Amino acid sequence: MALYLVTGGGGFIGSHLTRQLLDRGDKVRVLDIRACEDPDFVVCIQKGQLDWVLGDIRDISTVREFVQGADAVFHLAANPRLWTRRRGDFHSVNMVGSRIVLEEACLAGCRRVVHCSTESILTRQVQDDPIRPDQVVPKRDVVGPYCRSKYQAEVLALSMGRSGHPVIVVNPTLPIGPGDSSLTPPTRLIRDFCLGKRREYIHAELNLIDVRDVARGLVLAMERGVPGRRYLLGSENMTVYDLFKRLSDITKLPGPRYRIPYHIALLAALCSELAADLVTGTEPEPSITGVLLARRRMVFDARESLAELGLIPESVDTALINSIDWLRSNGHLR
Repeated sequence: MALYLVTGGGGFIGSHLTRQLLDRGDKVRVLDIRACEDPDFVVCIQKGQLDWVLGDIRDISTVREFVQGADAVFHLAANPRLWTRRRGDFHSVNMVGSRIVLEEACLAGCRRVVHCSTESILTRQVQDDPIRPDQVVPKRDVVGPYCRSKYQAEVLALSMGRSGHPVIVVNPTLPIGPGDSSLTPPTRLIRDFCLGKRREYIHAELNLIDVRDVARGLVLAMERGVPGRRYLLGSENMTVYDLFKRLSDITKLPGPRYRIPYHIALLAALCSELAADLVTGTEPEPSITGVLLARRRMVFDARESLAELGLIPESVDTALINSIDWLRSNGHLR
């Protein structure tokens, strides 16, 4: 029986990946800073199918022990927010923590190491064609401390893979679907629309994919991916206006009402982050990084990666419906 390790296995993508590996009959070990709260996972722990290790990826001794005896490592643990009060946390978690996991996994002789990156680091200031897996992004084009930390981690992962280590990079676009207990930005957007809090929109392009397809893509990358390569996992391109229209069709709620000019959105983000930094300490909505990214063309063409991995994404509409149902059943739409 293979042993697969998942850092961040309690997160949105990580929990779906962990569940799919367990459903295959594999033994799984999770490293997460949070205790296990999923009842199904608790049962698996009791049966000996799942080990749950509480720890931080920045702790070398913890990571070194965690990777021993593993066949493969899926590295998903990160600070996924676009804002944090201590900006240095992005570098220490997303870059330093990733370096520790990747290096220790390779030193331990793991057969495959899959590094989960992000789509936001593939954007450029000037972008005419859709973003493809071979996109080259100069460092000067990377926006904000979150993106810079993820960019640096991906550069390291690709470099290790190209120098002979078994490291593969996967870049999902925006995942949606059930089980997002952390309420990542796409899920918060869906929630706020359903609560009637969001009818205004900024013109922005995005690409959505079912979170369960992301998990399947990570497994396929482990099985079929080539070290030193980037695999783009994306499904459907749309604008925020299009997303709101779809949500309106699904929920029968009023659709989008008016478009916010870019400069107004940026001013709102500046004020929100200032208040968060000095007073509230809670994540602002919107964030400066989010607004700056929204101004860029974020249309993705993942067909090459999907064909190479053999992944056919499910309907985004189904994922939206499942996300709304999960939000409702978990008390987020009261």
